[in-house]
Amino acid sequence: MVLIEKITVGAAGASSVTFSGIPQTGYTDLVVKASTRTTGTNGSNGLRVYFNGDTANINVRELRGSGSAAASYSVVYSQAGYTVDAASTANTFGSAEIYIPNYTSSNYKSSSADVVMEDNATFSFAVLSARLWSSTSAVTSISIALGEAGSSFVQYSTFYLYGVAKLGTTPAISPYATGGDIIDTDGTYWYHTFLSSGTFTPQKPITCDYLVVAGGGGGGAAGAGSGGGGGGGLRSTVTATGGGGSLETPLSLASGTAYTVTIGAGGTGRLGTGYTNSINNGSNSVFATITATGGGGGSSGNPNGGNGGAGGGGNGGYGTLGGTGTTNQGYAGGKGTNGTGGGVERYAAGGGGGAGAVGVDASCPPSPDRELAGNGGNGVAVSISGSSVTYAGGGGGGTWAGNVSAPNSVAGTGGTGGGGNGTVNSGTAGNGTANRGGGGGGGGGQNSTSTGGTGGSGIVIVRYAV
Repeated sequence: MVLIEKITVGAAGASSVTFSGIPQTGYTDLVVKASTRTTGTNGSNGLRVYFNGDTANINVRELRGSGSAAASYSVVYSQAGYTVDAASTANTFGSAEIYIPNYTSSNYKSSSADVVMEDNATFSFAVLSARLWSSTSAVTSISIALGEAGSSFVQYSTFYLYGVAKLGTTPAISPYATGGDIIDTDGTYWYHTFLSSGTFTPQKPITCDYLVVAGGGGGGAAGAGSGGGGGGGLRSTVTATGGGGSLETPLSLASGTAYTVTIGAGGTGRLGTGYTNSINNGSNSVFATITATGGGGGSSGNPNGGNGGAGGGGNGGYGTLGGTGTTNQGYAGGKGTNGTGGGVERYAAGGGGGAGAVGVDASCPPSPDRELAGNGGNGVAVSISGSSVTYAGGGGGGTWAGNVSAPNSVAGTGGTGGGGNGTVNSGTAGNGTANRGGGGGGGGGQNSTSTGGTGGSGIVIVRYAV
């Protein structure tokens, strides 16, 4: 037998439980095992079992013992037996096993049940029942409810659904949802990885962890020493989240609902064609109700770096500030700066902020004369996929030294998590890594041979228990 699903009732109780999305291949029979207690007050509470939500079309023959007598009954409702309630011995739980052979056949579905109250008292029902569901449909869901109106299963009532594997096969457990570019399991969790936009549709109610990373900001170019792009905003329920915030809360999702997944694109790297005030932020990533904010673009001129998930770096020519990050998603970008030395104007840009650290401020120390662009802020390492991967690093800033050879110029390096490197004078800065949400590196010069790096696209990973 292979465990397909386990349901444990929480503190709020439950009036019923349902196994839905039951696999239709790989198994011949199904077995339900349950340990239950209820809030009823009659001294016993009937267990009702329905297939596919059908509360009719069921005939049951039961053999019942009460501790002092035995009897046989024919009933036309879905009772499988009885379980204990608030009037029963404290802390006892009833047990039940229901066997459903040939559940995918086109014949009427027979099943059997062996149910015991386990009340530690003279009066305690034990029931064997034979059941027939008059339907040719395959069994795709099993619901277990109670006979006493208004009663509920109490906390720690537990239900297991097993599949009996076909002879000679070891069937894989099917995922409980659709959607994603990569779907895999390690036997403990299912992982749905979205590298591109789509939908995530559970086939039964699930509670899931998530990682949502937005697109990184584009690196600046076109102003002397342009800022690195900020990393995309990062929100996670596992390991760590962006901006030093507390872990996010897992999502509870409904069966059959298609939840939107949007993968944010990285901001386009700027082309160095004179001073310009444009900033290219990354785009937001979305999973259901969770939105991660695109990284701020690096500054190419007079404005500060772009605000975003993490902020873009400031420009060297104007000495502008880095952009701000979004609370619990990322950090601010570094400040740009300028100076003179050796008769040459010197400019250095700030690094883009990352999900895990601020972008570094630039400096132009006079001895020796040089330009030191800021490094991009580091990203955040998250282990939701089963291994540690770092996301949403900031792009390094660029430097410019008056269009002369600048042997002492140092461009900023990209932060861990896919941030692109900046560049000195002319040249093309590094791009952020795709599906890591890294910011693009900042360009150095203000001519068409200098180009800022494009931010890396985002990613969404959804995880839930097998």
